[in-house]
Amino acid sequence: MPEKNIDLHGSAPDKHKFALLLIDVINDFDFPEADELLKYARKMAPNLLRLKRRAREAGIPVIYVNDNFGRWKSDFRHTVNHCAQHGRGRDVVKLLRPEKSDYFVLKPKHSGFFSTTLETLLRYLETQTLILTGIAGNFCVLFTANDAYMRDFNLFVPSDCTVSNTKKENESALGLMKKFLKADTRLSSGIALLTTQKTKPRHRRRSRRTRSQSKDSIR
Repeated sequence: MPEKNIDLHGSAPDKHKFALLLIDVINDFDFPEADELLKYARKMAPNLLRLKRRAREAGIPVIYVNDNFGRWKSDFRHTVNHCAQHGRGRDVVKLLRPEKSDYFVLKPKHSGFFSTTLETLLRYLETQTLILTGIAGNFCVLFTANDAYMRDFNLFVPSDCTVSNTKKENESALGLMKKFLKADTRLSSGIALLTTQKTKPRHRRRSRRTRSQSKDSIR
């Protein structure tokens, strides 16, 4: 039986108890009520960018969980370029554009877990706590949080890094996640992101006497 693949063939080399998820921030905002949502997204984007930079400095994996716009053959790079060049929220997309070392998962429905590879990726990253951010708080963030809770992940949903169509809807969604999913909804600046030190296994040097005894036992 082949040995267990410990890093998904090099696709998931990072290991950390935390993971930062950016949900549907790569968005063309081409749908009804997008104007209201975009207004709040523009205010959120600088907060999320600061949180992402802190996460990267702490060695925390950053995962973009994004809608595939109903196209199962969607190319994430093409989606990013399209939204950054032609989308109504291209200023938001340019600010939060993924970097080469970031992960991405395309989702067909509201939840980032439904019919995606997210759960497998998180298992290989050895993640225990998720920081959920993005758009929209009362839909995709909420559905993803619900599925994460059922999989026993600890949850942070920083209130300044998720938005909905209205302030009232966002506050309601945050309240539901805090009450029923045990999510911590403090501001992003209040989340302590600790760096995980990668340590190499220490090999104890055997004494001459021990090595001699080992040779005798082999004989």
